[in-house]
Amino acid sequence: MKQLLILSGKGGTGKTTVAGAFIKLSKADAYADCDVDAPNLHLAVENGTLRDKSDFYGLPKASIDPIMCISCGICFDNCRFDAIKTTDGYSVDTYSCEGCGVCAALCPAGAISMDACIAGDLMLYGERPVFSTARLRMGSGNSGLLVTEVRNRLSKAAPKVPYAIIDGSPGIGCPVIASLTGVDMVLIVAEPSLSGISDMQRIIETAKIFMIKTVVCINKYDINIRNTEKIESLCRDAGIPISGRIPYDEKVIYAVNSGISITDLDCPAGEAVRTVFEKTMEIFQPIEKEKT
Repeated sequence: MKQLLILSGKGGTGKTTVAGAFIKLSKADAYADCDVDAPNLHLAVENGTLRDKSDFYGLPKASIDPIMCISCGICFDNCRFDAIKTTDGYSVDTYSCEGCGVCAALCPAGAISMDACIAGDLMLYGERPVFSTARLRMGSGNSGLLVTEVRNRLSKAAPKVPYAIIDGSPGIGCPVIASLTGVDMVLIVAEPSLSGISDMQRIIETAKIFMIKTVVCINKYDINIRNTEKIESLCRDAGIPISGRIPYDEKVIYAVNSGISITDLDCPAGEAVRTVFEKTMEIFQPIEKEKT
């Protein structure tokens, strides 16, 4: 399976809206939502029937056995995350615990154990199309590991599908690196703002390290023409193709609220996304032929 990953750097650029439009236009048989901290691709695409739901285990959390505990206070004094609570005896606040294991190592009575902890939920929908997604539970970490598992489950569930479209994680951290690993091409949905330009450049540099082909489209380009031109200039200097501009369009808000794709509406943004899709796939398809 070849994979087209859609990223944005900062949140709110319209990444998921563009990803939903690409899935609709390509009639993709496999797609995934790797924004596990706040998944919302399911609002814009067909989910299908839930075929599998399972727990995702992150780092273990500390747990204190009240019977074995001698109330010496060593764990309380040495916990750097203030996760040890002394109300009605010694206990652990799992939301504050980072799973470092210092308390368990120092406990003289052996009353503290490091127990497996459910950090999120993995969901797999449909037979054709196949949709893989996940949701990180409140206060949990390790979203990079969860992103990797979302992609692995998609590949196993749809091994004969020629390509998949992946809605990546926002930002530039660990979940984005987990999203990038092993994909065939990245489409960056850039926003003509200072923070949008900065994050776009950092994603470009990261993709370069992984030697991944990168394409950029500019969403809401007309809110700041000067920054749009700056993005295009930066991409020209870096040899990165621009697949198009998408204007600001209030009908996009209507499409999102209605749970439909912007390509279902007769609007400027919908037409622009069609052009972006065609130009992006012209670049992506030769990669598929070359690698198959």
